[in-house]
Amino acid sequence: MTIESLVAEIRRKKSFLCIGLDVDLNKIPKHLLTTKDPIFEFNKAIIDATHHLTVSYKPNTAFYEAYGIKGWQSLQKTIEYLNTEYPELYTIADAKRGDIGNTSTMYAKAFFEDLAFDSVTVAPYMGQDSVEPFLAFKDKHTIMLALTSNKGAFDFQTKNINGNEVYKHILKTSKSWKNSENLMYVVGATKAEYFSEIRKIVPNNFLLVPGVGAQGGSLSEVCKYGLNHQIGLLINSSRGIIYAGHETNFAEKAKEAAFALQQEMATFL
Repeated sequence: MTIESLVAEIRRKKSFLCIGLDVDLNKIPKHLLTTKDPIFEFNKAIIDATHHLTVSYKPNTAFYEAYGIKGWQSLQKTIEYLNTEYPELYTIADAKRGDIGNTSTMYAKAFFEDLAFDSVTVAPYMGQDSVEPFLAFKDKHTIMLALTSNKGAFDFQTKNINGNEVYKHILKTSKSWKNSENLMYVVGATKAEYFSEIRKIVPNNFLLVPGVGAQGGSLSEVCKYGLNHQIGLLINSSRGIIYAGHETNFAEKAKEAAFALQQEMATFL
């Protein structure tokens, strides 16, 4: 999917919501556990109930890999369902991959070609040759970790080294890589005070923003400093939406939670 298509969908729906499909069998409604594929049935119900309120879905692959081959098959069925029934939606494989060049190429093929995701999250620690293989794919995007929402982000990402914080160095350096126009960046909502500095470095790139809701991030603060001329934000909510209800009406409860966020987002557009 192109950025132009994503922006058009955001403006059409007045939403820049991304819903994280992080499925834990211990948390989904119990009646689904009797179905042949509980993970997919849960995802399908959430997607059908919320697709008109969101522009993106983001399965975190760990929640599928944990269940072995059956979990991976559930992931495959989920992305196939999205691409077939709702091709206008932007899909993110939250896999946080990154390795030496030939290995990264295979990771990219797995998510971009086999599973046909629009984007994948990548860790930048191994540098340029671990990220550029992902950037080589036309109309696909690589979402690189920059400043994350967890407490451990302060262990390394904000450290000042020779007058330059690590996350800023990552942002600046990545702009020189081949096909860097295909980069997006992960910036946590719990770090809202950093957004103005980040926008000075990457004014035009989309930012994937986790941490709104359950982790305490403020949507208004993120929008105040993070919005750009193309909106430039995908605000992710996972637990706050998909686990809004725990009974047979869980999908309706998810829709209500997504609607509340979409309505708030509409005020910024």
